[in-house]
Amino acid sequence: MSSPANLKRLIKAAFRLVVAAAFLAASVFIVVGTGPQKVLVRHTLFLAGAAAASLCLLRRRAPAVYLVEYSCFRGAPVHRAPFAAFIEHTLLVHSRESDEDVVSFTARMLERAGLGEETCVPPALRYIPPDQSLRAAGEEAELVIFSAVDALFSKLPQAKASDVNLVVVCCSLCAPVPSWSDMVVHRYAMRRDVRSVNLSGMGCGAGLVAVGLAERLLRAMPRGSRALVITTEILTSNYYAGSDRSMLGANCMFRMSGAAMLLSTSPAAGSARFRLLGRAVRTCGAARDVAYRCVFQEEDDEGRLGTRVDAAFHSVAGDMIKANVQAAFALIRVLPVRELLLRSGPRTLRRPNFRLAFDHFCVHAAALGVVDMLQQGLGLSDDDVEAARMTLHRFGYTSSSSVLYELAYIEAKGRMRKGDRVCMISFGAGFECTSVAWECVEPATHADGSWADCIDRYPVRLYAVYTVFNLAH
Repeated sequence: MSSPANLKRLIKAAFRLVVAAAFLAASVFIVVGTGPQKVLVRHTLFLAGAAAASLCLLRRRAPAVYLVEYSCFRGAPVHRAPFAAFIEHTLLVHSRESDEDVVSFTARMLERAGLGEETCVPPALRYIPPDQSLRAAGEEAELVIFSAVDALFSKLPQAKASDVNLVVVCCSLCAPVPSWSDMVVHRYAMRRDVRSVNLSGMGCGAGLVAVGLAERLLRAMPRGSRALVITTEILTSNYYAGSDRSMLGANCMFRMSGAAMLLSTSPAAGSARFRLLGRAVRTCGAARDVAYRCVFQEEDDEGRLGTRVDAAFHSVAGDMIKANVQAAFALIRVLPVRELLLRSGPRTLRRPNFRLAFDHFCVHAAALGVVDMLQQGLGLSDDDVEAARMTLHRFGYTSSSSVLYELAYIEAKGRMRKGDRVCMISFGAGFECTSVAWECVEPATHADGSWADCIDRYPVRLYAVYTVFNLAH
């Protein structure tokens, strides 16, 4: 038997067919009833127009996708890792004589990367040596994911977990069995026909990749369907205990984080907050060796597993961002006519002014050097990338969920207005770059929970002498 949703779709399709048949019947009646042959020529255009109208009625228009609500994880004070404690822990873990340089490198990186004193690490990494067991990783996942999802549903009293049609969880480096998405379905006792998808290995840009996947699936599902999208990175099982500088960056930069989003094709689903403009645009450079190995998980010379960041990171990221932005603006079509003309003009005029197309920017906040690169490449101002720098300072490198922390910062500051456009750009291993554009439907009425206790202290002034990746090489 067909479900009520499928029956509703069949009724709508039948109605379209009836209307189309009525148009065609009326056209034939007019043509046949006119008599003289010369009238047939005169009414040929009418018949063609009627046929075109029928095709338009038969064509199913893709529904708009809305961001109903979102929430970001905020660690408790007990999870904080001040510089002094972090460096002391590094000294005790890397206690061998050959690891003395690791401690000094870590200290320099923390000093110059833009992190503050309130970033958080999972409890298992406080042990000596760190507890990297699967059990500990599961405890971190439950803490981060369930906290974010609970906070999300607390903002939507009318929404229930049983109303969710699709669950998408992205976590790049830790992929147990059962999956994290199944863990969410089990925890919230979701219905048996829910679609469960788990993304792994997609790198730090997986958050927007998950948004793009959810968007495509929602548009193929009955109107009004809802998708729960969760993005995080589990740090417990991925601590690097070696001394290779190109792999130590993850220990110093990554911090405990996560975010949850509720997407829907119905604007009335909990009073939607943002509307997706066009679709998520992805650019993949994995066909090139230098891009494929730019961020690579492998073992070092001593057999310790870690994620290596190549010296070509900046150049690869710059090329991928340029290609993605060009594709995104061609598809989303948000640039003013003047900027589109400049984009097709002489080589010196090809970079459009993105600030005329968007009011806010949420860019990949991997380190101050990465934010500076994006600012320069896209022609943004300090105000445009303030959210990225402050997110890096308050929460550290939040990986695939960084763009949502930045969106929460903008709203907590009261800068979002109805009709404002937001551009999100993230990238990661592969090498892939993804961009998403939103239009604000209803701005937040209060500061998001992740920034509620500290938003009045921001912005703060940050200094960067060298980028993290220059330090690593």
